[in-house]
Amino acid sequence: MIDVLRDSILENPASYMMFGGLLIGTLLGFVVYRTNFCAMGSVSDLVNFGDWRRFRSWVLAGATAIIGVFILNKMGVMNPRDSIFLTPMFTWIGFVSGGFIFGVGMVLSAGCVSRNLVRAGSGDLRSVLVLVVIGIFAFMTIGGLLGPLRVWFVGIGTTDLSDAGMAGQGLGDLLGALTGLEVAQANLYAFIGMAGLMLGYIFMNKKFRASPVHIIAGVSIGLLATAGWMLTGLAQDDFADVPVALTSLTFVQPSGATVDYLMRFTAYSTMAFPVAVVFGTILGGFLGAASKKELQLRTFNGEADTARNIVGAAMMGIGGVLALGCTIGQGVTGVSTLAMGSFITFAFLVIGGVVGMKVMEWTA
Repeated sequence: MIDVLRDSILENPASYMMFGGLLIGTLLGFVVYRTNFCAMGSVSDLVNFGDWRRFRSWVLAGATAIIGVFILNKMGVMNPRDSIFLTPMFTWIGFVSGGFIFGVGMVLSAGCVSRNLVRAGSGDLRSVLVLVVIGIFAFMTIGGLLGPLRVWFVGIGTTDLSDAGMAGQGLGDLLGALTGLEVAQANLYAFIGMAGLMLGYIFMNKKFRASPVHIIAGVSIGLLATAGWMLTGLAQDDFADVPVALTSLTFVQPSGATVDYLMRFTAYSTMAFPVAVVFGTILGGFLGAASKKELQLRTFNGEADTARNIVGAAMMGIGGVLALGCTIGQGVTGVSTLAMGSFITFAFLVIGGVVGMKVMEWTA
């Protein structure tokens, strides 16, 4: 079955990436809107109300994706080591600073990238501007005006783990280096340990178990991340003229790629998977808002609100590139590979979010 599906995808990978990305993105946007899934909102809930349910839903998305990637790897659909998350170049300074900067920025802009995509679909003009600014600053940080500064900064805080005999930055690699276990065995123990800890933390909470909407949100988003890995994994072809990158849900760099796609449409022969996911998420937000009869044009509440959102968007664009991902890109997709950098980024996304909340309180 898998081989038949792979052969079908390899016959026309461009179409599968575009339509598959649109479908996955649409489902994601709809789920996010209807369940009110929001990483920034989860930090707000725990800081202001002591409510950890949306935070646990975020963790559940990561745990579900971890299980999904493990199964896909065992089935030979994809190898997480081919992704950007498990390279031996451990850019710890980027994970720490980028996660923190992004965390503060998402509070200033009232939501992370995926949340702003969904809101844009519902008619929020503020989110449209936020997304454009995120995309511009992401590309500025990758290879534009801020590119040389990023290369220098990340370079001073990068460790080559291969010098320590580690093939990559996965938790299994670390466990193997510390214990001498074989790679396969170490990866299995790392998977069982981390997935078990996360699921235990999530479902030991009675309030969370009694909240179906949060469970549905976490499981659905984790499964959609798994679907992204499966689709791009089946499209892997070393002999392709334009190889498909092994990836899944992520939104910072794709925001810039989407702006570029819109400006240079005629230069592209097809829509890449990450760009298709962006458009699909906006469509999903539209459908979610329409289903609740909440489509409405919204705009800024004055100069201070405008400035705050623009600054937050710039911070998310810069921070997301430094950290190699966002609340979904690292907090779910990256975490699913058991990459140490993803867990570090996740922690500093939360820390940055908490600091951002306190800054908002002090300046209110």
